[in-house]
Amino acid sequence: MSETLAAGRAQGWLGRHWQKLVATTIWLALAGSFLAYSVIAGRSPTETVGDLLGLLRTPLGPLLYILIYTLRPLAFFSAIVVTLLGGAIWGPVWGMLFVVIGSNMSATLAYGFGRALGQGLLPEGEGGFVSRYAGRLRQNAFGTILVMRLIYLPYDLVNYLAGFLRVPYRPYILASVLGSLPGTLTFVLAGASLNIEDILAGRFSISAINPWTLALSAVLFVGGIVVSKVLQQREG
Repeated sequence: MSETLAAGRAQGWLGRHWQKLVATTIWLALAGSFLAYSVIAGRSPTETVGDLLGLLRTPLGPLLYILIYTLRPLAFFSAIVVTLLGGAIWGPVWGMLFVVIGSNMSATLAYGFGRALGQGLLPEGEGGFVSRYAGRLRQNAFGTILVMRLIYLPYDLVNYLAGFLRVPYRPYILASVLGSLPGTLTFVLAGASLNIEDILAGRFSISAINPWTLALSAVLFVGGIVVSKVLQQREG
């Protein structure tokens, strides 16, 4: 009996903390690989980052980038940083394409884990975010997900919640694609406005920024905030 109880407690603990363990493992592996490459190749940290960017610019680079974006939620890594990087490397057109593919594969992965593992991925207790949107998601998945994306609710939490509630995948992913486009375009353009080579070389200045691309990104960002506030008032 005691062994069964202990096993149940261990499974419960893993259910609550599995993502932290996965994230820690991923970060340790990345840090170890980064350090090992720097030492073996005799490269400085900045040069190693430059080599990684060079790898992303190879023909296999987009596939590697999409894989990184897909696994991002497991490592608690910021989607904004990865999106900016996509714009900085490939520009607004190809960067937007690769970011949209990667972000929605990431959303699918988080949705799948939410669907498979359920409550272990959600905040404990009732009320707040979960109780406010759970009923709406069950009644109108497409419209609710679309609004949640447009008002910039936590991206991964929305993914996990949709999976836990077993929201149908088709309306979920379609609403995610459409609702995330304004914010995605904003940060892709912001990334595309930067000359990442100059920044890594320590030559960060006004000349390293494309003012027109950055201005368009800023306009979209402000517009997105205004739309978000209007929708939040309607939601309230």
